[in-house]
Amino acid sequence: MTMLLPAGVRIFIASQPADLRKSFDGLAALTREIIKQDPLAGHLFVFRNKKGRRVKVLFWDRTGWVLWYKRLESGVFRFPIKDSGAVEIEAFQLRLLLDGVPLGPRVPRRAAEA
Repeated sequence: MTMLLPAGVRIFIASQPADLRKSFDGLAALTREIIKQDPLAGHLFVFRNKKGRRVKVLFWDRTGWVLWYKRLESGVFRFPIKDSGAVEIEAFQLRLLLDGVPLGPRVPRRAAEA
């Protein structure tokens, strides 16, 4: 995935897993509620599922919604974890994340979740 983004585009990743059965409107609502950003601002909003094997990226391009979806055949996406909200990252970090490189810091998972 080539990361050619217009100047001023910010990238926010939801710090907690999301229900990726949601499509455009559901993810836009999560953008408002969880990430606390306007989904129509032209930024990228990144969500992962609970198991960490799927990612959706939501983007408004001034004419409509764009949704990128990636599923790993092995391994998991490793997002930075916070109690709530989102983490803002740079384009190169998104590229690393989508290539399977963990972005830290991470909070250790409890034994029951591992």
